[in-house]
Amino acid sequence: MPGDARPIGIFDSGVGGLTVYRALRARLPYESFVYLGDTARIPYGTRSPETVCAYARQDAAFLLACGVKLIVIACNTASSVALDLLQADYPVPVVGVIEPGARQAAAVTRCGHIGVIGTEATMASAAYPRAIRQLAPAVRVTSQSCPLFVPLVEEGWAQHPVTVTVAAEYLTPLREAEVDTLVLGCTHYPVLADVIRRVMGEGVTLVDSGACAAEEVVAVLEQNACFAPPGNPPAATRFCVTDASERFRRVATLCLGEDVTRLEKVRIEP
Repeated sequence: MPGDARPIGIFDSGVGGLTVYRALRARLPYESFVYLGDTARIPYGTRSPETVCAYARQDAAFLLACGVKLIVIACNTASSVALDLLQADYPVPVVGVIEPGARQAAAVTRCGHIGVIGTEATMASAAYPRAIRQLAPAVRVTSQSCPLFVPLVEEGWAQHPVTVTVAAEYLTPLREAEVDTLVLGCTHYPVLADVIRRVMGEGVTLVDSGACAAEEVVAVLEQNACFAPPGNPPAATRFCVTDASERFRRVATLCLGEDVTRLEKVRIEP
């Protein structure tokens, strides 16, 4: 059966986008991937929208030069400010993580009160409340920025006592507000899902925006009839970083549960 063996491109500021990659690989075992972690400029969440857009352009340009057939913005901050820009300017489909997560949250909330956590930039953009209210105008949305979560994940401290303390500080207001659904509005945050669930309680549904985006990628590939043909060539993943490759390898191994063997340090700045 004809297909498109070109890889899928994924970019994020660091290891957080690996949660999206993991979901995509599980759904699309025959696809190849190019993953770019812009570790030299992490975090994106504290940058201005103009700076994030400039970084997103450079990330996407690198992936296009690698010959990808689709780009996934595996970063909520970049999705919140740069998705429309990349979709307008680049010749391949570009999928973000905001709208898929918003759709899932609107679908699963029981009491109509949704919490959203993310970086300072994502929260300042109000992208999630806007997307959720377009789908369900009556829903109440309470947002909370959690800026320390990204460095804790990048440090590999997913189960560290400090992480539990920080999570309790950030999430207690959302628990007390009695949200019944919580959007993990940063692709780093699913790495902390056990801690977040412990603080929020089992009655709160966690929505992984990255996993939701993976389902949208499947739909886009189906719509464009560009799934990779099975087995020829065999699926492969190229991991690229802009700095601190050994640290990325260590944390990526924890996130994926396997060694990352193909890791390249690349330069993407003009």
